[in-house]
Amino acid sequence: MAQIQLIKRRMRSVNNTRQITKAMEMVAASKMRRAQEAALRSRTYTNSAKEVLARLNQLTPAANYPLFERREAVARRLIILITSDRGLAGAYNANLARLFIENIQADQARGTATSAIVIGAQGARLAARLDGVDLVGTYPDWPSEPTAADIRPISHTAIRLFADRLVDAVEVIYTNFISTIRQEAIFEPLLPALLPLQPGLEHELKRGVMGLEEATFEPSPESVMKAVVPRMIEAQLFQATLEAVASEQSMRMMAMKNASDNASELIEDLTLTYNGARQAGITQELAEITAGAEAIS
Repeated sequence: MAQIQLIKRRMRSVNNTRQITKAMEMVAASKMRRAQEAALRSRTYTNSAKEVLARLNQLTPAANYPLFERREAVARRLIILITSDRGLAGAYNANLARLFIENIQADQARGTATSAIVIGAQGARLAARLDGVDLVGTYPDWPSEPTAADIRPISHTAIRLFADRLVDAVEVIYTNFISTIRQEAIFEPLLPALLPLQPGLEHELKRGVMGLEEATFEPSPESVMKAVVPRMIEAQLFQATLEAVASEQSMRMMAMKNASDNASELIEDLTLTYNGARQAGITQELAEITAGAEAIS
């Protein structure tokens, strides 16, 4: 009897856990849909910003602009790490932490100092425990639907540190959203600014089929460059945060779904065990009753 009561308590406990994980799965699914729509919607803008820079580069030497300056010796670099505030998202934070630590170890091997700006409480706790990391700033309680106002202080800090030569390179570590079931922790350069071109675009630019020779800018290409480049850096960083949020919610939904499925399987196993123990108890009681009746007769 004691074993049966223990199994019943275990079943109630697992069922309560399943209800919680199921609710968290539904909440994560709702947030995931909105985050995915935001990430996919802004990708076109980010790619267009890169294309604008590529076209501007045909009219003015980008190397003359400070944010494009490539420095031969990188004495210090800044890493912007984008993590989550909460756990229960599978390997989301673990993958980012591993990539972050690998880059810090690589810097130490090269004799390069490392500074960090961390988004998310999970990454902030990690960076605070690591030796040799100058923590420039932390941004916990990151919103599930970030805006440009949320990302602007981070981009301004990164640009200022690079322009003032306090850091020689800026990179971003975040989780890139590929699909609901596939996300990848990646390392992406931010500064010095790069000019990646879409396939085939560079050939068209060189041939002049896009009318660049006849293009007129007011007041000048250099002025446009100064106004556009910081916005492009901000757009890249903003897109990274959107990809990170979509990845986080996708991984949390899958983690909670797996937990709910495991709880259901465990309840089925416990039910079988409970029925077996109950049947054994009934059989034992019948045997005792039969033996008692035979003893009386």
